[in-house]
Amino acid sequence: GKSQARMRASAWLGALTALLAGNDARNNVCCAWSTNSRSRQWRSSTKLFSSTSASVNSNIVLRPSSDPEAFDSFRIGTARIHRYARDIDDGIGGEYVMWYHGREHKFDESGELPPLSTGRIGRATSRNGLHWERCEGSESEDIGGVSLGLNEESWWGFDTAHVGLGQVMLPMSTPAVISEGGVYLMYYMGGSFEKTPLKLYLDSNHDIPDDATIQGMNMRIGVALSQDGKSWGRIEGDFPCGAVMVPYDTSDPNVDSAITMADDDGSPLNIDEELYCAWPDVVMNNLSDQQKTKVGKKGSKPNFFMYYSTMTKHTRQKVIACAVSEDGFRWYKRGVCLTPSDDLIDNGGCARCNVLKNASYDPDAMVWRDEIGWTMYYEGIDQKDNKHRIMVATSLDGRTWEKKGLVLDVGSDEDGAWDSDGVGSPHVIRMDDGSTRMYYTGQGKDGSTAIGVAKCINHDNVTNGQAWAREQAEFSFSS
Repeated sequence: GKSQARMRASAWLGALTALLAGNDARNNVCCAWSTNSRSRQWRSSTKLFSSTSASVNSNIVLRPSSDPEAFDSFRIGTARIHRYARDIDDGIGGEYVMWYHGREHKFDESGELPPLSTGRIGRATSRNGLHWERCEGSESEDIGGVSLGLNEESWWGFDTAHVGLGQVMLPMSTPAVISEGGVYLMYYMGGSFEKTPLKLYLDSNHDIPDDATIQGMNMRIGVALSQDGKSWGRIEGDFPCGAVMVPYDTSDPNVDSAITMADDDGSPLNIDEELYCAWPDVVMNNLSDQQKTKVGKKGSKPNFFMYYSTMTKHTRQKVIACAVSEDGFRWYKRGVCLTPSDDLIDNGGCARCNVLKNASYDPDAMVWRDEIGWTMYYEGIDQKDNKHRIMVATSLDGRTWEKKGLVLDVGSDEDGAWDSDGVGSPHVIRMDDGSTRMYYTGQGKDGSTAIGVAKCINHDNVTNGQAWAREQAEFSFSS
């Protein structure tokens, strides 16, 4: 009967939950803040602690809303944080802004969407990056607190069922968008009510009927623009669904054939067929043309790199792929750039990354200076326990990556840590004092999610897992 069918669907979606992840200025575009702000009215000091200390739950900076009607009352994930200097010296310094996605309890009552934390995208602000207040959201959205919601204007759109955050670029002028104050670019993913066979996403070990389907899994990537970071307008991409990036599928007539694709130097590309494109992270390649040619392929001078999570159609591997763009709107695939390694704890898959341009800290000037090369923080899935951990890789050209290992492990089960079942969706920012802070999504044994912070004091050791520790904030006020 229907109840048995729902039970079977629930079991299949449970398997899919484990597979998906469970938890879900031009020269400083990767840094995203001013480095000359100072605080006079208050100062913030932080404590660092291991996951086995008594304060295992004190590094949470944002939890799902306690309001059951809020858009993010059930789960939250993928926080992206920027810091801005104020126009006047009010003694406060700067302001931190966080964008993140969330899902309410009643969002998917039918249980037909992927069991993720995606739904709608919201915004929060903070004076110190540790204590956050949710914002009211855009008046044009259907529910309070939402900056970018579901696409209700285009029934054919790729983002009518759920949306999730990828990356937000700072106000700036690009070759395609010239604005006096600059604009914000939001890269996000979305899913529609299109049904696809559930067995596409699960291996042969699961006994799944041929007619079992799931909605919203064929995720695609879109772009939205904003003048204030609060209200967003979608930019229609080149594909009929409105996306700027779709999975490579040889059966899709709207997708260029791999035979016609060429790399930046004209060499042929080997593109794997993909089941979805999601969690985009976009960085600006602000090297000079001479530097781009020196570290990249001959003739390679892309202005933007996009790194997105996908699953290969034939091997069902969770991998990270790369695309390039001259203007940030029209993208060209460059294939998979990071795959699971049999001998590492990412042997179950690689997903959800954050890429930073390398930089060195000048303690005398108290500024960060760009260097050649890139660092990628990403989720690695361990086949033994199916838990997600944050790992790191480095690259000179943004295309070929060398893995460096683990940087943040899951919290302690024995101590009841809030993030004992998985950590992921990292976002790293560089601080004025030369330290580096990581915001991440954690998941507990009960499936609950929250946003936490970790910190690396020595900027020279950001690829060393021993250098990172969870961060706890304490405040003292001064006159």
